Formats: sequence, C-alpha cells, structure tokens
Amino acid sequence: MHPTQRAKQCRNSVICNRKLIGTGRPQTPYSQKSSKTPHQYGASMKRFLTPLAAAFATSAALLALSAPLATTARADTKEVVIAYQDMVLPWRYAQATGEVEKETGYKVTYRQLASGAEVVRALASGSVQLGEAGSSPIAAGLSQGVDISLFWILDNINDAEALVARDGSGVTSVAGLKGKKIGVPFVSTSHFHTLVALQNAGVNPSDVKIVNLRPQEVAAAWDRGDIDATYIWDPVLAKVKKNGKVLITSGQVAQETGKATFDGFVVDRKFAQENPEFVARFVKVLAASDANYREHTSAWNAGSAQVAAVAKESGANAQDVPASLALYAFPSPTQQASNVWLGGGAQSGAARSLAATAAFLKTQGTIQNVLPDYSAGIDARFVQQATH
Repeated sequence: MHPTQRAKQCRNSVICNRKLIGTGRPQTPYSQKSSKTPHQYGASMKRFLTPLAAAFATSAALLALSAPLATTARADTKEVVIAYQDMVLPWRYAQATGEVEKETGYKVTYRQLASGAEVVRALASGSVQLGEAGSSPIAAGLSQGVDISLFWILDNINDAEALVARDGSGVTSVAGLKGKKIGVPFVSTSHFHTLVALQNAGVNPSDVKIVNLRPQEVAAAWDRGDIDATYIWDPVLAKVKKNGKVLITSGQVAQETGKATFDGFVVDRKFAQENPEFVARFVKVLAASDANYREHTSAWNAGSAQVAAVAKESGANAQDVPASLALYAFPSPTQQASNVWLGGGAQSGAARSLAATAAFLKTQGTIQNVLPDYSAGIDARFVQQATH
C-alpha cells in the first residue's frame, strides 16, 4: 500500500485519528508535510493511559497483519514517512534542506506530531516508518509490544526540559506543588520526570492535579493562568521561563535520582530489515548534522541559515534557538556505539534507562508489563557502521 493511502486509512481509524497535528507551514521543495488541526483531549491520567495501552496493543496487531504488503510497497517505491516533533535539534537544518532525500534517494514525507506517544502510535499503525520519541514513550511502546527499534540517540536531554512554576502561583519549590495544577504531555519524558520529581520531593502525585496538555496547549493554558506549573521542553520552555521560576531540570532530576531521559529515533523493525541502506544513510545525515553543530557552535547564531531552518521546522523563535540547543548534549556515533548508549546489550545505557523508566511507569499504572531485557528494542548496527 502506498504511504499516503496508508495514512488516509489511518486517519479514518479509531486508533490513529487522535491528536495528529501538522506544522501549518508551507511545504519545502524537497519534502511534504501533512496537516492536522489540534484538539484538546482527556482530563485524567487514568482515562488517557488505559486507552493508550489498548491502542498500542491493537495497533501492533493490525500492523502485524498489514506490514508485509506495506513494507514491500515502500521498498518498491522508495518512499518513507518520518514523524518528528517540535524539538530544537541540529538535524532540522538537514530536514529543511532536503539532505535526507539527497543522501538516500527516497521520497520523504515529514509528518509533525505533538508527542512521542503519538509517534509510537503512528509507528504501531504503520502510518509512519521512522519517528522521534523520548525514552518514556519508547519504553512504553516496547513494553506494549510495538515492533520498533531504537537506532539513534537524538540527544541527552540534560537541562532542555524543566519544571517551571508560573509567577503568581505561589510555588517556589517542587514540594510546594501539592494541591496545584501541572500541565504536561502524558507519556512523555517530561511526564515521567514530573512524577519522579514529585516523589523525590515527598509529594504524592495523587495530591497534585496533573492535566494532559500538548506543548501548544500548555502555552495557551499558561497565558490564561489555567495551570500553576508545567514540565516542558523548548520552544514552549523558553516562553514560560519569561514569567516563571525553574524549580528543577531533567539534568538535576537525573543527578538526584539516577533516572536519566533522552530523545531518540525509532524505526519500524520490518522497515529497517527491508531498507537497511536507507537507515544507514539516514544515520550519516543525522551524524553529520550533529557534528556540524558541535564543531561550529558559534556559527549557529540567530542570524545563521542553520538556526533559521531549525526555528522554521520546530516552530521556535530564532533568537531562542542557540540557547535552546546549548541545553542538550548530542552524542557522536562513537559515543552512541559504546555501552554508554546503544552498545553493550542489556548493560547499555539506553537499555538500562528504558528498563528503569518502564519499571517506574508500571508502578504508576501507565503500563502493565515490563520486559526482561530492553536491549531487544535497540539496534546498534547503524551507529556502529557510522563509526567506520
């Protein structure tokens, strides 16, 4: 089935039609972007997470039935759909300039989604073949049996996500959030660290009203004064910092609790098996983008073409992009191939992080199962190839 036909079929299904969001920006000469109108959903964690688990399981079953035909069609036509979010990352420049298409020879359609949970659902349904997601939704997806592999670490989140209290809320510490309202995208790395930070501060998450909001909904709720705090990433993080107090960052949460978070690229396992050359060349593009930023950081200033592209693709303000990029760490292929990240099997940093995340999510009722070994959901061969 042609990817656009599959996407149309997905939009009409109960599983896939929730919360897809487009960029609202014109298409580049090199790529296509799908368009959706955002809508609000869900008021409680339990009401959201239970259908999410069912959606993962049902989507995986549907994908198992349809994947052979769909993958063959994609391989024959050399087309791929890549899901991305609004994160501020160096590879946005390659995305905007068509480097993936030039390097791989594939026709690439980029689809912007509002959260990692949406990306994993889209992968499970077969409407996208690769996508960006945080360690929390990746752990949740793997735990629910979604047939995906983590093949690239986009970033070590460090201080790029933070818990911020709104000026006027009366909150000056994490402990002060008891009885308050926090807006956060559910099943995200921010959601995970919200729960970890609260517990570490001696606050029972049930004593806080945690509402499920997408990043752009967080920004709107913040402006209206509907929420007292948010745990979020850029570009919204830069906005709320202007009239809010940072209570704790993800880097600090990781340092205090040992529960680190990261963003990664995941791929439909069947697609990777059928299209290994595409994934390998895609990794080269990602690695070159990160290396360009690491080696020429000063050139990525607010007036540069690189930053303009990052701002355009992520929806950020160009003036905020350099500071936002500086909050992340972008590991090289050599670092990623080591046991610090993707190498080393069950003892790899990524596998241990996913296992710890899944164990915590199970205690919160987010997922029902924890895998014995999360290295089964990691494919290090592409970063290993990129080091040669």
